[in-house]
Amino acid sequence: MNRREIQLRASCAAFVIASTCMATAATAAVAQPTVPPGSAAAEATAPGQEIVVTGSRIRRDPLAQDSPVVTLDQESLAKTGLSAVADVLQRLPSAAGGLNSKVNNSGNLGNPPDGGGVGAGSAEIDLRYLGAKRTLVLVDGLRFVNATSASGIPATVDLNTIPANMIDRIEVLQAGASPLYGSDAIAGVVNVITVSQQKGLRLSAQYGQFLKYGDGKTQDYQASWGNGSSGPVQLAVGGAFVKQEAVRSANRSISQFPNPGQTSCSNGGGGCSSAALNGRFDTRGSAGPQPGLPFGNFTISNPPDNTPTLAELRPFTTADRFNFAPFQYILTPSKRYGAWISAKSEIFPATHFRLRASWNRRNSQNQAAFEPLFIGPDAGNGAGSLFDTLSVDATNPFNPFGATLESGLNANGTPNGRTPTYSFIARRLVEAGQRTFNQRVNTYSVNATIDGKVPLFGHDWFWDVNAIYGLNKARQSFTGNVRADRVAQAIGPIANCTGACVPLNLFGGAGSITPAMLNWIAFTEHDRSQQKLAGVTANLTGDLVELPAGPIGVALGVEHRYQSAYFTPDPIVSAGLGADIPAQPASGHYNVDEIYGEMRVPILKEQPFAYALEVNGAVRHSKYSISGGATTYTVTGLWKPVQDLLLRGAYSTGFRAPSLGELFGGRSRFDLPANDPCTSAAGGLFPTNATVRANCIANGVPSNGSYAEDQGGQLPVITQGNRNLRPEKSRNFTTGVVFAPQWARRNGSNFNVEVNYSDIKLTNAIGAVDPNVTLNNCALLGDAASCALVKRTANGFINEIDGTLGNLDSIRTKSIDATLNYRSSPSSIGRFGISANASHLLKYVLTASNGFVVIDRKGTERGSPDQAYPRWKGNATLDWSLGNLDVALTGRYIASVRETDNGNKLNNRLYTDVQVSFLPTMIDRRLALTVGVNNLFDKDPPACFSCSVNNYDPTTYDVPGRFGYVRLSYKM
Repeated sequence: MNRREIQLRASCAAFVIASTCMATAATAAVAQPTVPPGSAAAEATAPGQEIVVTGSRIRRDPLAQDSPVVTLDQESLAKTGLSAVADVLQRLPSAAGGLNSKVNNSGNLGNPPDGGGVGAGSAEIDLRYLGAKRTLVLVDGLRFVNATSASGIPATVDLNTIPANMIDRIEVLQAGASPLYGSDAIAGVVNVITVSQQKGLRLSAQYGQFLKYGDGKTQDYQASWGNGSSGPVQLAVGGAFVKQEAVRSANRSISQFPNPGQTSCSNGGGGCSSAALNGRFDTRGSAGPQPGLPFGNFTISNPPDNTPTLAELRPFTTADRFNFAPFQYILTPSKRYGAWISAKSEIFPATHFRLRASWNRRNSQNQAAFEPLFIGPDAGNGAGSLFDTLSVDATNPFNPFGATLESGLNANGTPNGRTPTYSFIARRLVEAGQRTFNQRVNTYSVNATIDGKVPLFGHDWFWDVNAIYGLNKARQSFTGNVRADRVAQAIGPIANCTGACVPLNLFGGAGSITPAMLNWIAFTEHDRSQQKLAGVTANLTGDLVELPAGPIGVALGVEHRYQSAYFTPDPIVSAGLGADIPAQPASGHYNVDEIYGEMRVPILKEQPFAYALEVNGAVRHSKYSISGGATTYTVTGLWKPVQDLLLRGAYSTGFRAPSLGELFGGRSRFDLPANDPCTSAAGGLFPTNATVRANCIANGVPSNGSYAEDQGGQLPVITQGNRNLRPEKSRNFTTGVVFAPQWARRNGSNFNVEVNYSDIKLTNAIGAVDPNVTLNNCALLGDAASCALVKRTANGFINEIDGTLGNLDSIRTKSIDATLNYRSSPSSIGRFGISANASHLLKYVLTASNGFVVIDRKGTERGSPDQAYPRWKGNATLDWSLGNLDVALTGRYIASVRETDNGNKLNNRLYTDVQVSFLPTMIDRRLALTVGVNNLFDKDPPACFSCSVNNYDPTTYDVPGRFGYVRLSYKM
């Protein structure tokens, strides 16, 4: 089969892959072939050769693919109107969502348990709801360096580090593939194929914004050039610049208060912060009322007050709480610069050398409300924070109580022998300005490949040797933080506040902290992180012998990789002196050596009821220097009873080695909404259950019932890696059917339909014990191991819940994916196309915390950390083209879900997108003017009470508002 025949068959049939890139990306409905004509892969394929596609290492006819693959090319990406590749991929019905620019968690929730940090400004892809770390991202079939955002050591690739016009196409393998690609490929593989050859100049400029609000302005400029196949060197170079401006929570009705529908902190005040603008002073010490010290919960009456007195204090009420919600981002601002080069040359006959290099710079920002300063024995900072031990001396000139507010603790957290006389002081540091996190991330990637062919066994065998190197370096600066050692000096004995020290007024309300006070206690936090990847791979593939049904194909390969990473928080923070999220340094590295083999055996060809029948098998052994070895295998089968119908199935095992963050992650804190059964407040079991009361008292809760923390607040979970983690294991079963009748492929028309079933079971999954399980096991069962994970203060408040990682969980998920594509032949009224892609979640059961909890996620919204599990997701696109005009109308459907915590229903959503392009035929459609609107009917996301920030799930739903864009593009 020559290259032209491959291209013709691919463009007409495309029946093996789920080539609904325009539907799945919310775009037009043209089915994309596995190898688009004119693409780098097609142009690099010599006549008579078959090519390698994602899902197999063996060169083969792309129309005989035995794995479900979705393909998106440059045109497909452009048709979405989106400026981030991850945003396009996250619209795949089989995708769960993942981190993106709508996630603004810095300063709000702390660092997640996996050691990966917040990942601010990054963008990920998560297939099958198994987490982005279980979806492997490759670039040209090779590993790509993991991301950092200066808050931890993630296990994922930031898709925003790959310049968009460097991408020729993206192949998404929606099946496990550890035997072919190694660790992390449990849910699937995203293979980014880069441009290796381009003829002429390509330019594009796009501007967009939310039409009603005028915010979220986005500029996207791209330029690339290549010399085609002429000359001794095939050269392609390009650059891109994307600027995305913010959408602020104050400018959308859904996000103006901590809870949906809330209008004030006193009216449904749950969620507003006790770290109030004017302060909250709780003098309810562990010993009860103290002589000379009023007992209660106070704030200041007349802020700002530079001379607060006891007479000016009044009781703290719900109306005094602080509404932090309007100070967030709904869409985070960022700038991305990128440049790339690809050079390919024949160095010997039938031997080629290719060099690919890219650089990407990201400047991004997250923002949170003013720093909530909590000090005192019940402050709950945890992780050894000095703030939990501070006392306010009687000689502090702004102390209105006339007596020392004593913590009863030494600086190291041990008792100092004095009686604690207060619980905590909470003050919102409005004078310091909003907490602003600025990330500057540079990503460098270089790949060198030598490939060629040699005659063996009477066939051409193809070989390649690859060297890879990647470096991701990030710096983050954080303004709005204060340091505990200087706060301690400024509120301690006045005699100790000497030199540059300025006594601190925590009691005078908003505006009472002067610039001089702030200059003494404030600092700009500087954090750094880095990930490095280096490796060598070698592959050999060819045909062994000819059988009546075709040749036996074989692929063999070896791989060696080295990965290292570090996270270095600001020295003030690592010393436990910062007021915001505590963090400790982390660093580590490992080596891995792998070997794999794959074989394809054709059994029958063009026989009755067996137009094609073949089996395929692969095995890989991996040996990690830290977490040991693993061997995985896969067996696949492909049967075409007739030419128009394909049936396939596969069974595979998989694994995921613990990531560097999971192994070496330092101590940090994650503030998780959780309920404490030991509280005497409403919803607590302490007053009514004798068993709970006894167990809670044994865990450190006062027996008099004075501990009455409200339910539903955030509790401090101390996260930490674990060097004893074992690899995760999985087994994956997939089967599918594809129908592509020949009668529908005439005169340029096309029709195909595909249905795939997936069943994945994951065991030894890495996770921390659910804090709710820990608290319940301690309170209800008196479980000693669980109680040991909970550290309480003398007043019963939770100071820490141990969230160290372990191999604790298992997941079982089943789903069905269906696609339909139709493309009419050209006519006098134009050409029509329709494409539909749907995913049905049949099962998603999480067995967590060593089997203590079983959760059915199907049809639910998890809440913090946000993730919806709708039973149905789907996209459908209708497009029409005639002469100079192309029009596409897309619908994106998300079925309703219910919040796990409260049963609130998030109703289904149908988003509608439209795009119109004008391409003058007089200049061969080289120039295009495109206008589009996403979310045409201005559908708001459904309100969510348990979601982390902004009262909706940003991993699943669109930013509120109608987004319009215009683009001018040119191809030489």
